[in-house]
Amino acid sequence: MNAEPNWEWYRTFLMVIDTGSLSAAGRAMGMTQPTVGRHIDSLEKALDLKLFTRTFDGFAPTEAALELKPYAADVAATAAALRRVASSHGSGVRGTVRVTASEVTCVEVLPPVLTALRRQHPELMIELVLSNRVDDLLHREADIAVRMVNPEQDALIAKRAGAIELGFFAHQRYVADFGIPKTMDELPRHTIIGFDQENAFLRKVRSKFPTLEPSSFALRTDSDLAQLAAIRAGYGIGVCHSALAARDKDLVRVLKTQFSVNLDLWVAMHEDLRDSPRCAVTFAALTAGLKDYVKKHA
Repeated sequence: MNAEPNWEWYRTFLMVIDTGSLSAAGRAMGMTQPTVGRHIDSLEKALDLKLFTRTFDGFAPTEAALELKPYAADVAATAAALRRVASSHGSGVRGTVRVTASEVTCVEVLPPVLTALRRQHPELMIELVLSNRVDDLLHREADIAVRMVNPEQDALIAKRAGAIELGFFAHQRYVADFGIPKTMDELPRHTIIGFDQENAFLRKVRSKFPTLEPSSFALRTDSDLAQLAAIRAGYGIGVCHSALAARDKDLVRVLKTQFSVNLDLWVAMHEDLRDSPRCAVTFAALTAGLKDYVKKHA
């Protein structure tokens, strides 16, 4: 290696990989195309590696770039975490806390909780990340995570906020046009909304309910928020938090006695943040707020 690379060059490097061009990366980062190009040139010289090749439709990462990408992501995440920690120093609870949760939780559940937190600590800033990734905390891409699985890593602190029930729901318009299945065996004959990519949780559900075959889903998306929107639009029958469905009088429970899944709701953060005032109050507020949410809809 030559000179030690600037941390900002790694951030630019990641953006060029994600966008596929210097101009698109510049727009996303608020920089000019020449500046982006200089960052990439400087990083290549510092590492003594060719990171991109120009193609007819943009910049393609080399094999070396793809191998470096996860390490660059760690550097970028660490730099962002450093800035969050630095912003918190001073009197009182202040600074930035990066919170990650699922799309539906971020949009439908957390806003009142975060609003109350903001009223109590007006110098506290929240970065809200809509994600279901379980490794956000270990990679320092977030400070606190709200998840539907118990984090098992020793480096994390986790508290259970309760359990969320999932059930099948459909809009009244769909029910009026197509009726509802009487048994799980009838479900494949209806318009089903489901996930696209399988994960451990979905495989577990399928082992219990074998009629939920992805090939029969009429709409497949890994976005739980998109699934909820499709249910509300009358597209078909899909899985939804029972507590959220209860807010909408137009949603009808389907196969209530035959399909019910309970998911534990956990709040987790890295143990290194235990003594951080900004993270401690946010962790406590999220845990208490989610416990209240679960209790109200039990």
